[in-house]
Amino acid sequence: MKYKVLACVLMIFSTLSSANPLQSIIDQVELKTGEIPNKPSKVELKKTSEGNWRVYINDVETPIRGAGGVLQPGMLEQFKLAGGNFTRTWGIGSLEDKVAGGERYIDRAWRLGIHVVPGLWIGHERHHFDYNDPEQLKKQREHVRQSVRKWKNHPAIAMWGLGNEMEDPVKQNPNPAVIKELEILAQIIKEEDPHHPVMTVIAGSGAGKVKSIMQHYSSIDVLGVNAYGSAAGTGEALKAHGWKKPFAVTEFGVMGFWEVPKTSWGAPIEPNSTEKSKTYYSSHKLVYDINEGKEMCLGTFAFLWGWKQEKTSTWFGMCLPTMEKLPQVDAMTKAWTGEWPKNRCPNIVKISADFDQKVIEPKRTYVARVDAIDRNGDELTYDWLVTEESKVQSVGGDKEPDPTSHPDLTLVNGQRDGVFRSPSKPGAYRLFLTIRDGKGGAATANIPFKVK
Repeated sequence: MKYKVLACVLMIFSTLSSANPLQSIIDQVELKTGEIPNKPSKVELKKTSEGNWRVYINDVETPIRGAGGVLQPGMLEQFKLAGGNFTRTWGIGSLEDKVAGGERYIDRAWRLGIHVVPGLWIGHERHHFDYNDPEQLKKQREHVRQSVRKWKNHPAIAMWGLGNEMEDPVKQNPNPAVIKELEILAQIIKEEDPHHPVMTVIAGSGAGKVKSIMQHYSSIDVLGVNAYGSAAGTGEALKAHGWKKPFAVTEFGVMGFWEVPKTSWGAPIEPNSTEKSKTYYSSHKLVYDINEGKEMCLGTFAFLWGWKQEKTSTWFGMCLPTMEKLPQVDAMTKAWTGEWPKNRCPNIVKISADFDQKVIEPKRTYVARVDAIDRNGDELTYDWLVTEESKVQSVGGDKEPDPTSHPDLTLVNGQRDGVFRSPSKPGAYRLFLTIRDGKGGAATANIPFKVK
């Protein structure tokens, strides 16, 4: 899934004051000082005495406690305090994005002791990349070579992320030409940079994909697997297909919108943020610590430390555009460190409404109610908003436009009881709820409904 930083975040960050919870987080972290050395870190893949594959960075065993994204100013600091140590990007350009302190993303990561897996974006056939076109292949190979040549000596680099779901997230049996080209690209990387492993990311752990990689792509060092509902069973599936090298779960967390129950009109039913946090925690613990194949698992990358519009504005995000964290962040903090953070996000006990997943009358008044608690005793605020259902059917995280929202339909806001007027226009909608604790924590939920 491709992710792009929202440019407006720089504007948001510039307005932060010392009283802002995120600024407080930034002020807590310790940064390495001095000039950044132009020397790569020593990165090795080795088995422990117990037979578990692990990454060793400068001779220190370093289990991957990772996330995708973490690109907005201030969020590397939030990620560090949560116990995270690895990030992955989807494109090489993200390394130069300006973050907190006005530094480049890659430099700030080094100062925080965070290791980075830069994404080398590889063309997708569904985006009209032709693996039979010599000119396109030549251009792509040169892009990979020059990118590696530019960044290979930066000490924050841990391994290369060569491609993301380029084999097609829908196909079970990929085009062999794509996999064979990955082998050529991996050889180019190794020619330029003998110090860092190469990881390629695929969608799911299907037999056709894994066996094609084993047949055509011998230079791969780590297999990255994007998995959602099936994340906990990734190691078991790979082992069944004969995979023996290390792997990492490179996107996981909430169940995907393609995996959940739907309304009678086909709208996927989104779990609330409290429910999501439980699957983040359990998926990581199961695939890394418990289930079959755990000995090959280097760790996981939670998706997505940030926000994006994909089916809804809240489905995959672990944070809000207003920079608050959601319970998914707390869950990963617990998984990584064994401790809950000092400030916990609000907990949604129950959200209820007579119109939940129903077809209702237009221009009528309806009420929804939430039962929520804050473990720190913070006073909570409630924001209710009606939004049209997204009409875009994107694949693999392709960019989606924001659906139209209707703030004028909210009649009573700021309270546990949200009162709104149903739209006059027939169609599918959602009533979104955002709860904030005023200390940098939040929670989200939504209720799908349809107007006659």
